[in-house]
Amino acid sequence: MTRATTVRAVLAAAVLLVSVLITLTMSPRLGLDLQGGTRLVLQAKDSATTKADRESTDRTLEVLRQRIDSLGVAEPTLTRSGEDRIIVELPDVQDPRKAAEVIGRTAQLSFHAVQGPGTEQEKGKGTGLTLPDEEGRLLDLGPARLTGAGVKDAGASFDAQQGAGWTVALDFHKGAGRDWTRLTGEAACHPVQDDRRRVAIVLDGQVISSPQVAPSVGCNVGLPSGSTQITGSFGADEARDLALLIKGGALPVPIEIVEQRTVGPTLGAAAIDASARAALIGAAATALFITFVYRLFGALAAVALAAYAVISYAALVALGVTLTLPGLAGFVLAIGMAVDANVLVFERAREEYAERPGRSLGSAMAAGFRNAWSAVADSNVTTLIAAGLLFFLGSGPVKGFGVTLAIGVLASMFSALVIARALTEIASRSRFVSDYRGVNGIARPGRVRTWLARRDPQLFRSSRRWLLISTALIAVAVLGIVVRGVNLGVEFTGGRLVEYSTSRPVDVETARTALADAGFGDAEVTTAGAGDLSVRTGDLSNDEEHTLRAALAEEGGHTTKVRDELIGPSLGDELRRNALIALAIAVLVQLAYLAVRFRWTFALASVAALVHDVIILVGAFAWLGRTVDGIFLAALLTVIGYSVNDSVVVFDRVRELWAKARRVPVATVANRAVLQTVPRTVNTGMGALFILAALAVLGGDSLADFALALLIGICVGTYSSVMTAVPVALVLEKSSKAPPPARKRAPRRTSGAGAKRRDPLDNGARV
Repeated sequence: MTRATTVRAVLAAAVLLVSVLITLTMSPRLGLDLQGGTRLVLQAKDSATTKADRESTDRTLEVLRQRIDSLGVAEPTLTRSGEDRIIVELPDVQDPRKAAEVIGRTAQLSFHAVQGPGTEQEKGKGTGLTLPDEEGRLLDLGPARLTGAGVKDAGASFDAQQGAGWTVALDFHKGAGRDWTRLTGEAACHPVQDDRRRVAIVLDGQVISSPQVAPSVGCNVGLPSGSTQITGSFGADEARDLALLIKGGALPVPIEIVEQRTVGPTLGAAAIDASARAALIGAAATALFITFVYRLFGALAAVALAAYAVISYAALVALGVTLTLPGLAGFVLAIGMAVDANVLVFERAREEYAERPGRSLGSAMAAGFRNAWSAVADSNVTTLIAAGLLFFLGSGPVKGFGVTLAIGVLASMFSALVIARALTEIASRSRFVSDYRGVNGIARPGRVRTWLARRDPQLFRSSRRWLLISTALIAVAVLGIVVRGVNLGVEFTGGRLVEYSTSRPVDVETARTALADAGFGDAEVTTAGAGDLSVRTGDLSNDEEHTLRAALAEEGGHTTKVRDELIGPSLGDELRRNALIALAIAVLVQLAYLAVRFRWTFALASVAALVHDVIILVGAFAWLGRTVDGIFLAALLTVIGYSVNDSVVVFDRVRELWAKARRVPVATVANRAVLQTVPRTVNTGMGALFILAALAVLGGDSLADFALALLIGICVGTYSSVMTAVPVALVLEKSSKAPPPARKRAPRRTSGAGAKRRDPLDNGARV
């Protein structure tokens, strides 16, 4: 065993040991779509006195944190997003009405002196504050003397001795306490039963209590801070909510709920089970496939694939990444894509062995790793670019998918270039493995390569024929977009989408009639799989949603809310705009990267294939009537990375072969490069298709559209990387004056420190 192999083996063993330890001792952090709960996105708004900037939003977040802590929610999460948004995640909270009411109220609490009875004329003039008291009598109020920000503590208690029922006790900060004493002392100077002896406590423009100062309080003496109680016709819940709002203090700026998502725990558990089954079955099918194609070395790659899954999962857990449903799907998908680097290496090793049959198996494998390095690096960088765009331009679960995909790419490179290489290098030293070609799987060229070599098809004798086919496919897709239209999800249009599970079956027409009778005539009702009902409406409050659910319960019996998504119209416009920006940036970044790494003609051709794939995928969803939402956007950007990945592999081989034969026509070189890379393309695509087929069949309704989009995208991307990108590049090369790529020659020395070392597995003998 060489020193390099030993280092790789030790490194692989150490990383695997740490990964297994993390997997056994740490639990993953599940997103709300997997464990159930409510997610709120709050938008801070400018007030008359305060601008909704980073500082005021941070202060608002802290006030909200105090309120949510008082709700008793287990492990809530509050984070600021951007300058003026706050994301609130409440695990296990299935009814968002109470949470939204408590944390979403502005709670502008103020204390006023009562100047006397008010009139309707004064109420409309706006010259002063005229509000009805608890009994509906108008009061003329003076300016606010102190606000809820001065409240130090507030608590609800039941006063059985005095018969006052539920009361709220107030305790003020030092400065505000002096203001309170002064306010109540001035009120005490007026006769008992006089309105001017009252103090009005106003919450969000409503008088919640206007008690008189007790007769025992002297003029200009006032009440001390710690002995103040608000009395009124409070119930237990009302008193507790009022104390909670007052204790939390006034929000520095008003807030508005622009997004609300609720997922039932049963849906999350079902998604985890379905994804686990899909991962096991898809990974097993992929492992059996590469073992069948590459024999022993394929089995070693399958072992490295299992190690990749452990390392990738451990990295997600150790980094504290929140595992969402799209992220879970991305983790499963990355298992299928992780075989790509191994397939590239094995195919290059087969080529080396075929060109020089007398060389050792170890030297062929070393050459395979060396020659495949540039394609592996470039293809993974393009996928990382797509993952980065998902993270920076996506929102919510889409970000989690981007993080999971990026970790999967890095882990797959380590699995292929360290673990798989160490295993194959150790195996290649065995004489039994080297001598028996049917065992190692590398010494034989493979059926696809043999068939192509025998037939030698001239694919690009007429490049325009393939361009016409691609143009026809685009025309069909555009026709679907125009005729059928794109079914945008509520994320992009705004509105509310709720899925219900009923104890008795309810057909769609019956549900529509029941909702129309309840006043929801504009609600769109469809089936959501497994007998569930999906209801989509425009603006719908939480109270209205409760009424809607009650109307369905009359027909379907016990009705459970499975999923709830509310997107404000402004956020929908923003998400739709960001989606278009993400696609444009993806195209430009890929174009720039490929132009630097390759030729501008290759870069434009790859981007043309990329746009071709995007249009066809959107058109396919339009024809099928599938929903285009944030999960679809994640799949679309993944397809972009996969499409460019395939094009990079093809053009990397074109560049290599063209540099060796600069006088050969580029069409001939491109044809040879495509025939050499077809086995890799087929084998890699099959590995990903096994996983996606398992996700589509076993992943449940929540992952069906995601898997379908990737299935269509990978099939189209595999076609376009060869039959669209290469013909476009050949057409562009006719007008290009750039010379063929230069062949890189490494200086070769026979002695000295810079001498090229012979492979230790190669004895140097040649025939």
